[in-house]
Amino acid sequence: MIERARWRDVFGHAEFRALFLAGVLSVAGDQLARVALSVLVFDRTNSAGLTALTYALTYVPDLLFGPLLAGFADRYPRRTVMIVTDVARAVLVAAMAIEALPLLVVILLLLALQAFGSPFNAARAATLPAVLPGDHYVLGKAANDMVVQFSQVLGFGTGGVVVVAVGTSGGLLLDSATFLLSAALIAFGVQQRPVPARDTDKPRGSYFKDLAAGFSLVVRTPKLRTLVILATIAGFYVTVEGLAVPYAHEIGGGPEAAGLLLAASPAGAVAGMWLITLWSPDARMRLLGPLAVLACVPLIVCFLAPGLLPTVALWTVSGMASAYHLPTSAAFVQAVPDSQRGQAFGVASTALKSSQGIGILLAGLIADQSSPSVAVGVMGTAGAVAALAAGAAWSRARRAGTGPPETKDR
Repeated sequence: MIERARWRDVFGHAEFRALFLAGVLSVAGDQLARVALSVLVFDRTNSAGLTALTYALTYVPDLLFGPLLAGFADRYPRRTVMIVTDVARAVLVAAMAIEALPLLVVILLLLALQAFGSPFNAARAATLPAVLPGDHYVLGKAANDMVVQFSQVLGFGTGGVVVVAVGTSGGLLLDSATFLLSAALIAFGVQQRPVPARDTDKPRGSYFKDLAAGFSLVVRTPKLRTLVILATIAGFYVTVEGLAVPYAHEIGGGPEAAGLLLAASPAGAVAGMWLITLWSPDARMRLLGPLAVLACVPLIVCFLAPGLLPTVALWTVSGMASAYHLPTSAAFVQAVPDSQRGQAFGVASTALKSSQGIGILLAGLIADQSSPSVAVGVMGTAGAVAALAAGAAWSRARRAGTGPPETKDR
């Protein structure tokens, strides 16, 4: 039986505190930049469509460059990767603050900014298991994920106020400062570790061969493969975010109702992540499948288009159950050999974000042909069926104990 960690144990690690604060700064800064750029584009073009397109472009690099660039975290010292990418992002954001730049150049800088986030996130995710052993890692990731939710709310909530106070250029310069502060925290608070040792004596191949090897590792290892499939169930229940506004309209609500609906799932997720840390590690692993199913089942009730409060309650329960992502992602990272963690993280992250984008797109198409309530119900039903299959596959893989060989963190 693995002993459950305590919060004070986790925050007792000085390196974790530095990584934790660096992550909070990066997320809050990203949201501030999105608000500032939205204002900048709308001011220059007076086009809601171009403003929305620019915002959507902030997610494109994760899909295109996630697996391509995450592998740098396995080929170079991870502390160095985090510092270099933070400094690069600080420079890019500062350049975006130059008012004389053409809009096209600003958008290209934005794409580069987001692309640099992939190796940073992969390096940070791969470093955490070396900093936090055993169940300390699960609790540390829970703390990080919960604060990320709050940082997003904080960044969006204060972004408009900051932009009004200091202007779009000032907001972007503040964002640049968050990246520099993050780099300083990592430089002075995180130990330098060598490039992870490989599990073979063969010389390291080309970058793209290593990329293919990381993808192959995930696909051919039942434990890793099923954990990724469980994670992609999010593509079914995340659709509530994309349909919150039209759903609120359908049940007779306005912007206030849409705001409550949008807040329900993330609020439930924060509560769920806290509750799941109170369980034993064995219980978390055993209940991954049932929780994935539970994340989808409440949405089936939306076929009936219940009123605002019942829907908020249903979406909150779905969000609470979605906290299974915490032990799922922790088990995935811990099961991957240290020398391939960066690349494997990029593969898994891209699969997750792709499933979410496709899910929201499909739900939108269904809603256009029927209604938002029917779309949410359909996605919930399909998600529950898919989660049952994924949970069964996870149970088989867990019983078989199939996975790559364990490696020591450095």
